[in-house]
Amino acid sequence: MSTINEFLESLTSYLDPEQIRLVERAYYCAEEAHGEQRRTSGELYITHPLAVAKILANMHMDHYSLAAAMLHDVIEDTGTSKDELAEQFGATVAELVDGVSKLTHIEFSSQEEKQARNFEKMAIAMSKDIRVIIVKLADRLHNMRTLGPLKAEKRRRVAKETLDMYARIAARLGMQDLRVEFEDRGFEALYPLRARRLKAAVSAVRSKQRELVSHIQEALENQIQRWDINAIVIGREKHLYSIYRKMELKGEKKRRFRDITDVFGFRVIVEDINDCYRMLGATHNLYKPIPGRFKDYIAIPKVNGYQSIHTVVNGAENIPVEIQIRTKEMDEIANTGIAAHWLYKSDDDEDNTSQLRARRWVNNLLELQQNAGDPLEFIEQVKNDFFSDEIYVFTPKGKIIELPMGATPVDFAYAVHTEIGNTCFACRINNRSASLNQQLENGQRVQIITANDRRPQAIWLNSVKTSKARSAIRHELKNYQKQDAVDLGRRMLNRTLMQVDVSIEQGIDAEKIQSVITELHCSDMDELLSKIGLGDQMSATVAKMLVPERADDISTTVESPLTIDATDGTLITLSRCCHPIPGDAIVGVISGGKGLTIHLDTCKNIAEMRDNPEKISQVNWSPTVQGEFPVDLIINVEADRSLFAKIASRITEMGANIEKIQYKEKDPSRNILRLTIGVRNRVHLADIMRRIRGMRQVEKIGRDKN
Repeated sequence: MSTINEFLESLTSYLDPEQIRLVERAYYCAEEAHGEQRRTSGELYITHPLAVAKILANMHMDHYSLAAAMLHDVIEDTGTSKDELAEQFGATVAELVDGVSKLTHIEFSSQEEKQARNFEKMAIAMSKDIRVIIVKLADRLHNMRTLGPLKAEKRRRVAKETLDMYARIAARLGMQDLRVEFEDRGFEALYPLRARRLKAAVSAVRSKQRELVSHIQEALENQIQRWDINAIVIGREKHLYSIYRKMELKGEKKRRFRDITDVFGFRVIVEDINDCYRMLGATHNLYKPIPGRFKDYIAIPKVNGYQSIHTVVNGAENIPVEIQIRTKEMDEIANTGIAAHWLYKSDDDEDNTSQLRARRWVNNLLELQQNAGDPLEFIEQVKNDFFSDEIYVFTPKGKIIELPMGATPVDFAYAVHTEIGNTCFACRINNRSASLNQQLENGQRVQIITANDRRPQAIWLNSVKTSKARSAIRHELKNYQKQDAVDLGRRMLNRTLMQVDVSIEQGIDAEKIQSVITELHCSDMDELLSKIGLGDQMSATVAKMLVPERADDISTTVESPLTIDATDGTLITLSRCCHPIPGDAIVGVISGGKGLTIHLDTCKNIAEMRDNPEKISQVNWSPTVQGEFPVDLIINVEADRSLFAKIASRITEMGANIEKIQYKEKDPSRNILRLTIGVRNRVHLADIMRRIRGMRQVEKIGRDKN
């Protein structure tokens, strides 16, 4: 009893008596519900929810969250229902408990599906109340602290899930204290031998550098007094997992622990933002900064609301030292994130920045969940977003958009608004025209050009980095694909029927059409046309069934070619092997379930299909075709380091974009350049090749068609 009483007494520092009574009632309800249930360690189960509530109390979470922590396992592990909890403790507590509870009454085909479905359920609950995830993180933290009694296999599984998901969620919500503990405990459980060795190595370095670290701290404190800044200096040792990740990311086989020099750092806590920048000046006045190792997260906060100045300097004896400079409030938010200022006492309280960012992130999660094909796809998309390093770019009005490293203007467009992504067709970067698949860089200003008649292109999926863009594109393509298949099937069938001067709109009896639909096991004409468009049904076969009396006059090879436009939709795609462009002689290859793929007439990859007329369709470019089409060039040049810049300049001057570059040395005096550029048509390409061919150092230029 003394344990719960001591806990309740600790709550008096920030909760009202009535609120504490709700927490107390929740404890005794949970104690009765769990009864004699015990954890793997042998302790009574009630010790776990109490410990979870203590973790939340340390964050000063509200009484509803603490009550939910006490009750978070009763729906899952006892006979208590959500309705019973709502009746005793109110709808808010019941919803929180239900949001944290796992799905226990469903059969899952695999552990992965189980995890994915439970995370999906929690994500939906989070969209209604973000406190769900905070309670869940506290629950997971206590589980990580008590992993010891579990079997080795389960320890590793829980640790991996924690590193893959919960540490990333804590980071995204700005809860750095939780993230660090999740990572270190997960690391020790998943790789116990590596963790022990790394801990021993850090301990050895600490012993050797204790005097040096003390000297740097003293120098910083003296500088603070000299500059009359009200600040405190805190020495900080990088946690094990961050050191391990740095070794992993930089190439663990080539980079050993002794190469990781910035094991130690300092955090300087000041009074206000002005002092942050004054302290930066004082630091750089004392030690030389290392170029490229400065980040200002105060001017441009991270997506989780984190603010701080980071600089790496050459400290005493030229040892790199990372110094973080922030205010007290920034430090509090950095450590506890969204929980630092979570206010529920008044409906009039405005959301702080951390809350707004967290809710924006949760809304993005919900959008991902709604567009994902299944829970496994959803959880993979979430993981991909968590693992990405970020860049910051600007809208034309100066709004900051955070994107993962390697993101494109298409990612940017979808980050601004889904509809902007769906209708974008061009962009400008720093007021210059650019390709939609160009990788963005920090600090660029991006303008997206849209048109109501444009729609997502399947080729975007090859270059986008964000899950939001990928899922939105797939969602739209699915919506368009059925209509595209019907339209393409109609064109292909009518083109075949032209041989006998009829069409599905004129000249064929309606009863005959319905008979063929039934015979081919289709529900209606649209389904039949869709099968033709997808390549699952041959247009010639259907035409002969519709007009059996003229079947002998219907040929598989149709002389009238199908006209191809760049906007023909999701079922007409340009082959990547030969990169056809407007003006080229082309053929279409019909693939079951995929529609029509356009190849160069001379493409070697379709040589075997030429004897099968049912697989080949005669096609022509539309005279009005527009767009940017990739094409591969091979350029033999003299060895000259400055030559590539000159070639790139000429290509840009001709209104083309360079999408990919490969550079190979043929011999000491000659090199081979392989470029993929975007052109409008064959004439545009010829003009570009003529400009490059005229350069003195260019020996040969040609198009790589296979």
